[in-house]
Amino acid sequence: MECTLGQIISQRKLSKSLMKHGNTAGKSSITVIAEELSGNDDYVELTFSARKLDDKDFFSKSDPFLEIFRMNDDGTQQLVHRTEVIMNNLNPMWKTFKVSVNSLCSGDHDRKLKLIVWDWDSNGKHDFIGEFTSTFSEMRGAMDGRQVQWECINHKYKVKKKNYKNSGIVILNLCKIHKMHSFLDYIMGGCQIQFTVAIDFTASNGDPRNSCSLHYIHPYQPNEYLKALVAVGEICQDYDSDKMFPAFGFGARIPPDSKVSHDFAINFNEDNPECAVISNRLQTERLGAVPLPEETMKIQAVSSGFVFNCTSVDAKIHCQFQTSFDNASPAALAKSVLAEVPNQVVDYYNGKGIPPKCLSDYESSRTLAP
Repeated sequence: MECTLGQIISQRKLSKSLMKHGNTAGKSSITVIAEELSGNDDYVELTFSARKLDDKDFFSKSDPFLEIFRMNDDGTQQLVHRTEVIMNNLNPMWKTFKVSVNSLCSGDHDRKLKLIVWDWDSNGKHDFIGEFTSTFSEMRGAMDGRQVQWECINHKYKVKKKNYKNSGIVILNLCKIHKMHSFLDYIMGGCQIQFTVAIDFTASNGDPRNSCSLHYIHPYQPNEYLKALVAVGEICQDYDSDKMFPAFGFGARIPPDSKVSHDFAINFNEDNPECAVISNRLQTERLGAVPLPEETMKIQAVSSGFVFNCTSVDAKIHCQFQTSFDNASPAALAKSVLAEVPNQVVDYYNGKGIPPKCLSDYESSRTLAP
């Protein structure tokens, strides 16, 4: 059984027949289920306050600030956030701040966190007010308008003072989790990527009979345009359910009457410019479209490129590429062209406040032909 990672991700549940010797399908099949291990990209919004903190100053009140530390597996602690200082106030309300879940607890909601309240001093020798421990799971109790409270404890006072209760109360007034959806969330939620091709046939790319031209028709191997289009298209086709790809050209004399055209279907079917197989479709480029001299071009020059259309909403993402393929493998070329697509998809949807659709709505058990 052979498949690509794109096929597994786009379907979430991929079933294929196991092949026998001789490349014949057997009775057994194998199913691969894709699940993204995520959660660390989310961030949390927190608002802390305190009341009745110990007064550490003689002629004024304490100037408190709060520090949050993540306890690491090796016993060390890492500062996650330090609030601003609230001057001369035993009942401070610190500003709301945001921190990633990864920074706060390494994605482990039950990881121990240490919170320390200090009285700020200008000489840097801050006075310890008290501390307590918690977890992100416990902090989540402050969601939906609720509050979570902790006693701020100075352990030296607790040992020395018989009637000691605490050095104040720290309150978490707000805990709001912001989900950061990933590219896979949208793909698994039904987002598809349509791959559309436009090829510049003008003579600016050289005579196809000249081996230096990007359109050179080699008798035994594809030219640079075909290498580029196939390299990218073979990846994109896994994210398109019908695997139909519109392909257009401009700036050529096309058969059968060699009329000049600045907008024609590569397969010469204007009613249906889509073709089914990316690796076979673009061979049409070799079927006789004759490049025009540069001076006959009447349309504004454009860069060759790919257009990716995310069909869940009306969003188009343009990924331009330079036609310079020297010493670049098809895999390297595809990686370069497609590198920004996931981030652009996510940025677009997040910017519009559009979450991925429910994954269960797009559960698929389609079986691909072996």
